[in-house]
Amino acid sequence: MLVITRKLDQSIIIDGHIEVIVTDITKDGVRLGIVAPREVEIHRREVFEAIAEANRAASSQGQAPLQDAAALIRAKMPKVRITRGR
Repeated sequence: MLVITRKLDQSIIIDGHIEVIVTDITKDGVRLGIVAPREVEIHRREVFEAIAEANRAASSQGQAPLQDAAALIRAKMPKVRITRGR
């Protein structure tokens, strides 16, 4: 694991085309902005794990409709607000 210290409005570049920017720091956590090409999937770990679990369940029970998997994931995830810009 690589550990990097960054301050507010500083960033890191991954693979030459993904930028991760520190947009806010509070006592509860750090807010990150991510600039990446549209084809790059970006998920919080808990969302990624829920998607993987839904995919495993769908493959073990035959093909479940994609809408059902998406509804399952939405039901398990807390509501989040997406903001644009910094």
